[in-house]
Amino acid sequence: MIRANDPTLHSWIQIAPESDFQIQNLPFGIFQAQDRDPRVGVAIGDYVLDVYVLTQHGLFDMLDVEDPTVFHRLYLNDFIALGRPIWRQVRDRISELLRNDNPEIRDNRELMAECLVKQKDAQMLMPVKVPNYTDFYSSMEHATNVGTMFRDPANALLPNWKHLPVGYHGRASSIIPSGVPVRRPKGQTKPADVESPIFGPTKQLDFELEVAFITGKATELGSSITTLEAEEHIFGMVLFNDWSARDIQSWEYVPLGPFLAKNFASSISPWVVTLDALEPFRVPGPVQDPPVLPYLEYSGEKNLDINLEVTLKAPNMAEEAVICRSNYKYMYWNMNQQLAHHTINGCNLEVGDMYASGTISGPTPDSYGSMLELTWRGTKPLTLPDGSERKFIHDGDTITMRGYAEKNGVRVGFGEVKAKILPSI
Repeated sequence: MIRANDPTLHSWIQIAPESDFQIQNLPFGIFQAQDRDPRVGVAIGDYVLDVYVLTQHGLFDMLDVEDPTVFHRLYLNDFIALGRPIWRQVRDRISELLRNDNPEIRDNRELMAECLVKQKDAQMLMPVKVPNYTDFYSSMEHATNVGTMFRDPANALLPNWKHLPVGYHGRASSIIPSGVPVRRPKGQTKPADVESPIFGPTKQLDFELEVAFITGKATELGSSITTLEAEEHIFGMVLFNDWSARDIQSWEYVPLGPFLAKNFASSISPWVVTLDALEPFRVPGPVQDPPVLPYLEYSGEKNLDINLEVTLKAPNMAEEAVICRSNYKYMYWNMNQQLAHHTINGCNLEVGDMYASGTISGPTPDSYGSMLELTWRGTKPLTLPDGSERKFIHDGDTITMRGYAEKNGVRVGFGEVKAKILPSI
């Protein structure tokens, strides 16, 4: 077992049972505060642990980290590039320092004050510099719903869908951290009742509930990795909201797929939960029928039991309303298969690459991961607590996504990814 995952561990920091950031989690991110510039932090309870400060006090001297300034960078990429053995060493050492029986920080008030920043006083930044971004389409329930709405319900899935993880390359430059507002995009649409396309703001703005993984090991062009090797290349995961303009998408996507309907913004949660921290929450995936080709075969439990939730808060609502509850375990294609397929043609990986799951929908209507499905293309509007209705997202609405895994009293969470919609200009 990974030492830092020990369910019996407790910290000398008081942590609420419902906190996403227990000592068994220790996700990494980039933060800044009034008294310090951007650097690597780790979430623990209501605090951010300043990892660079730990190195300055010699608390990492026993680790195989030759250059401690990797923790004083604008992105996690340089730390991630050190490889999985170092990720594990660092996380295990941080866990050791935060244990309730370890006095190294606990009994040093000056050091404690220097290395801990309250999360409410920290500004979270983009955790990684994303060189490349790929969006998959790996939820069978979502693909079936979309195929039923837009094509023949009897043939909702295209012929290739159960043979390979369908995906496309998206825009890396417009991936933004939680809290950054999103401006309603403009583009061409073709309403059914007009002869020619029109230009203007989207009338069908949507969210997509996704989870993304981040690669931490580069490969050479022309090489490929197997499903067995994939986890050596995956650093961790974030929540991912792939904003979509459905009316723009339906006009532009044939024949080459989404373009302006997707590239205006994608929002991510700022804390990267390591794959190590999620190890205890592995579950079997769905039976894949027909059998996959040999390069996509895998062994063991590769799906993850991560509870997911989406809320909507209109400007005049006192509290947000839950509009979706789903789970990452519903994915038909797992990360190992996605990465193996992505590289089977020789495509090279870079440190910080981001790979989104595609919309995660479950088997029941309340688990559908987009407004497109929740309102069935606008034909079944959602009624909010204030009595208003939504077919798609309005200006001023705030969408928040949360996610956590929980087992045997241990909770490992992602925090949240939140954004408010601003009017088009």
